[in-house]
Amino acid sequence: MKCREAVGHLSHAQAAGSLSDIVDSCDVIAIAVTDDAILEIVHTISEAGALSQAPVVFHVSGGSGTAVLEPLRQMGAKTAAIHPAMTFTGEPELELERMAGSRFAVTGSSPESSQLSQSIVEALGGISVEIPEDCRALYHAALCHAANHLVTLFAGASHALRAAGVDDPAGLLAPLARAALDNSIANGFGALSGPVLRGDTETIRRHLAALEGDCPELLPTYRAMALATVDELERRCDPLDRANLLSLLGK
Repeated sequence: MKCREAVGHLSHAQAAGSLSDIVDSCDVIAIAVTDDAILEIVHTISEAGALSQAPVVFHVSGGSGTAVLEPLRQMGAKTAAIHPAMTFTGEPELELERMAGSRFAVTGSSPESSQLSQSIVEALGGISVEIPEDCRALYHAALCHAANHLVTLFAGASHALRAAGVDDPAGLLAPLARAALDNSIANGFGALSGPVLRGDTETIRRHLAALEGDCPELLPTYRAMALATVDELERRCDPLDRANLLSLLGK
């Protein structure tokens, strides 16, 4: 309720009395619920009555396309999936600022739906990126890998630093992590540094021993990321002693 009131205040919106009121009076309907709840909402809207406005109906799920909205399309709605490539944590004012200039993945059920979706994104201050229907899951997996898994990596590194006696892990990591991210955005995999790139097996061996002794829960993640780095170096034909590294990392 608190979040709904905050969003309403920021957008000068008001709560509808019923779903039928929304269906009867709105020409744009946004479905912003968990992925598993979209089908239920679509079913509820379809039972609320005829879509007299022939509205644009879109959801904001990253992993789903327009197929989940098919019952509404058959009723005359122009359907689309519009997903902001941005993280949201429940701070409406900050998140509205972040959406401006962000990319939005747009998938329309028709050329007209795509065009209308792009107009909505433009009105929000965003930039549209067309994603084909059958690529939505791959698109969303890429975003989760980049953003959600980054949070997990940062949390694990912070835990290890606390075990090493650092009182403020975030303060120590923040400049390094921001620089690494900026370099990655600017230079891609060319921004890589560290012992895997150098083939420094003794340093990696000490890392593994330290993690096994003090942070064993971080060991599988460290191994997996190191192995992924080795694999990427091999794909790029880097002159690396891969056999020793793979043996050390347990593959």
